[in-house]
Amino acid sequence: MSIYSITPFTLLDFPNKSACIFWYAGCNMRCLYCYNPEIVLGKGVVTFPEAISFLESRKGLLDAVVFSGGECLIHKNSIEQIRAVKTMGFLVKIDTNGSQPKVLKTLAEANLIDYVAIDFKAPKEKVKAITQKNFHAEFIASLKVLIDCKIPFEVRTTYHSDLLDETDIKAMIAVLETHNYQGNFYIQHFRNNTETLQKLEYSTKNLTSATLATKAIKVVFR
Repeated sequence: MSIYSITPFTLLDFPNKSACIFWYAGCNMRCLYCYNPEIVLGKGVVTFPEAISFLESRKGLLDAVVFSGGECLIHKNSIEQIRAVKTMGFLVKIDTNGSQPKVLKTLAEANLIDYVAIDFKAPKEKVKAITQKNFHAEFIASLKVLIDCKIPFEVRTTYHSDLLDETDIKAMIAVLETHNYQGNFYIQHFRNNTETLQKLEYSTKNLTSATLATKAIKVVFR
């Protein structure tokens, strides 16, 4: 069992579509600001047949399924399970930390995904301190997969003023431009008063897009 829980309905997680979310337990990162510690550190309690049974009851009511977590693509049956959902006629969105470029490429080449949200955790110099792992090279490889295959996708970053600053965000935008990314770069301000993997002080300083946007990349705050 890989799925921790199912959110039965959302209008926020797949652009312009109604969807449900499959939350996959476990993650290969330990981001300090992660607000899903129960999912990252927890175990799956929903069997995939149970998840499929749920989807059977939602045919004609939902447009899409969001595979999220944790990190959904680290599970050995993720490709098979995504294929099964796609075969049912649902659109598929993947939320990923970008650490599994080979899996992402396999899914893209098989036309099994319709939208991706990929997390750009930090500049190369800070990624290990923030995530406790160093998957920067894998993130770049995943970014290239998405750009090359032309699947609609978004890049997003969680911002906490104790972990990143404006210089870091500008460096990350420069990396995106270097790899010819064009589109929105979503910055999610850290939500204070939220349980996280590691206790953090209040994030006290918000950024503004006026100093960050470029010709190729529009910065959007969430």
